[in-house]
Amino acid sequence: MKGSLGLVGRIFAILLLTVTLEFAVGTFIYERASQLSLQDDEARRLAEHLIIARKLLAEQPIDDRQALGTQLTTDRYDVHWSRAAPPPPSLSPELERMRRQIVTWEPSLEQSHLWLRLASPGRHSIINGGLQLPDGSWLYFGMHHSGGKWAFTIGRMGLALIPVLAVLIVGGLLIRRTLAPLRDLTRATERIGLGTQVILPEAGTNDVRNLIRAFNVMQTRIHRLIDERTETLAAVGHDMRTPLARLQLRLEAVPDDETRDAMGGDLDEMGAMIESLLAFLGGEKNPEPAVRTDLAVTIATIVDAFQDHGQDVEYEGPDHLEMAIHSLPLRRAIRNLIENALHYGQRARVTLLRAGAEVLIRVDDDGPGIPRDQMEMVLKPFARLDTARQRNTGGLGLGLAIVEKAVALERGQFILINRPGGGLRAEICLYPDRPVATI
Repeated sequence: MKGSLGLVGRIFAILLLTVTLEFAVGTFIYERASQLSLQDDEARRLAEHLIIARKLLAEQPIDDRQALGTQLTTDRYDVHWSRAAPPPPSLSPELERMRRQIVTWEPSLEQSHLWLRLASPGRHSIINGGLQLPDGSWLYFGMHHSGGKWAFTIGRMGLALIPVLAVLIVGGLLIRRTLAPLRDLTRATERIGLGTQVILPEAGTNDVRNLIRAFNVMQTRIHRLIDERTETLAAVGHDMRTPLARLQLRLEAVPDDETRDAMGGDLDEMGAMIESLLAFLGGEKNPEPAVRTDLAVTIATIVDAFQDHGQDVEYEGPDHLEMAIHSLPLRRAIRNLIENALHYGQRARVTLLRAGAEVLIRVDDDGPGIPRDQMEMVLKPFARLDTARQRNTGGLGLGLAIVEKAVALERGQFILINRPGGGLRAEICLYPDRPVATI
C-alpha cells in the first residue's frame, strides 16, 4: 500500500505502542516506589552510623575525639568532631523528609538537634549534617549521596527492555505468520483470470479461512465461466468458418469478375471480423507462455509481409532486440496498428527504439488523427469513430481494444498521440525489466 502501513505494520505498531505505554507506566510506578525505598534505606543506614559514632565519640576523651572521627570515616561517610556550633541550616523539603526518616529509625537523635544540608548538588551530591553530643560539642558528618540513581534507573530500564524487545519480536513474527494466508490471498487475487487457477489452502483464523474458502469458490466459478465462453467461441468460430470456406469455393464459379471480387472482399471482411472477435473474446486464458523473443526481427517480419503485398510500410530500428514477450498477442497488436495506419493514412512507419529502461514501438500514419476528447473512447470495444476518420470502416471496432489487451498482458502501456505535423502515433511502451503477466 503506497503512503500507508500494511496490515502487518499497523498491527505491529499497535502492539509496539501498547507495550511501550505499559512499560513506561510500569517503570515510572516502580521507580517511584524504588526511590522511596532507597531513601528509607539510606536514612536507616545513616541513623545506625550516627548512633554508633555518637556513642563512641561521647565515650572518648576530648583529645582523642578528632582522631576517632578520622577512624570512623568511610568511603561513604565523613565524620569529624568539633567544639564549634554550626550556623542554623535551612532544610529543603527532601532533606526534611530524610531527617524525619532518620529520627523515626532512631528517636534518640531527636534530642541531638540533628540537622542536614545539601552541600554539593548534582550527579554525586554530598549531604552534610551535624548533631550535638551530650557535653555540648558537635559531631559533624558528610554523606556521599549517590545521585547516580538515574544511571541505575537507566541500567535497570535497559535490562527490562530486553524481555520487552523479545516480546515484540516474537509478537511480530506471530502476527506475520498469522497474516501469511492474507498475503497469499492478495497474490492469488492478482492472478485471477490470467489462465492458471490457484486454489489456496484454507489456513489461518476462522474469518480468514472463510474468506479463502469464498475466494476459492469464486475463482472456480470465474474460471468455469471463462472456459465455457472460450469453448463456445471456439465452436462458433469453427462453425462460422465452415460455411465461409464453402462460399469461398463456390465463389470461383461466379462468372462475373466484378461480382466475384466484391463477394470475395465481403467474405474476407467477414473472416477478419470473426478473427478479431475471437481474439478479443477468447478469454484471458492464453496457451502461449512469455518467452525470450527477438522483437526487432518479429516487427521486421511483419513489415516485410505487408511490403510483399505492395503496402507502403517502413521499419526503422535495430536489427536485434531480445526480450521476454507473449509473441502471438503482441504480433497481432502490431499488425492491427499497421492495418489501422494503412486504412486511415495509406502509409505506416514503424519505429522500434530503446529509451533507458523502456522499449518503444511506434506506428505513425498520415491520417486525420483522432479528436483529443475521444482518445479514451476509441480504446473501448466496438467503438468506431467514422466522423473522425471520415471514411467507412469495416470490422467491429475491436482493433485498438485488442492492442490494449495485448499490451496489458505485457504489463506495458499503450498511448495514442496526435502528431504535431498531422497524423496519429500509436505507441506501445514495454519494460524489459518488469515481469510480464504469468500465464
